[in-house]
Amino acid sequence: MSFFRHVGAVAWKDLRVELRSREIVYTMAFFAALLVVVFSFALSQDGETIAAVAPGIVWTSVALAGTIGLGRAFDREREGDTMRALLLTPASRLGVFLGKALGIAVLILLVDVVVVPLVVIMFDAPLFDHVLPLAVLLAIGAIGFALVGTVFAAMLLRVRSRDVLLPIVLYPILMPLFIAGTKGTGALIAARPDLGAAWYWIEFLSLFDAAVLVASLWTFESLVIE
Repeated sequence: MSFFRHVGAVAWKDLRVELRSREIVYTMAFFAALLVVVFSFALSQDGETIAAVAPGIVWTSVALAGTIGLGRAFDREREGDTMRALLLTPASRLGVFLGKALGIAVLILLVDVVVVPLVVIMFDAPLFDHVLPLAVLLAIGAIGFALVGTVFAAMLLRVRSRDVLLPIVLYPILMPLFIAGTKGTGALIAARPDLGAAWYWIEFLSLFDAAVLVASLWTFESLVIE
């Protein structure tokens, strides 16, 4: 079996389990939607406020919901001891890592599908005016989040206080991703949309993802061996 088939098999295994239970994606989507609704009541909705806060609401909701999904996805591995079984298969450890990250990225994108229309409805934010760059921003952001999150979730798999430690170690590393995502989304919904700025932040996110990918591939194998 080729490397990419290993990656696809691991990702499909996780997604198939989730399709049966729908536990993680429902929890993530409900939590993210609840955050958007709370923000909509807490913040005024004049034009300037929308442009200032809507991008932050999108990325904050996705970040917090994604952290919940990460924790629960690896709780399954711990409860069933399936991570050990995965590592004993012919699949390379890097293939296991990328497969896990791909599955988590898909779940985050599903949350995006819920959050973005809800922000449009609750804040009347023009997020659909430039769908392509927004979709690229969210996709690259989901990939970066999943890569970093998979490494740290695997590292903390056997730690008793992992639910507390995961956000503490995860968010500082992901701060450039959140800033770039928020800035890029803000450029798209400004009174005068700046597509050049949006694509600049997309390029920044792409470089961030590339750097994170290299670092993750370098560290994941040693982490799971330990």
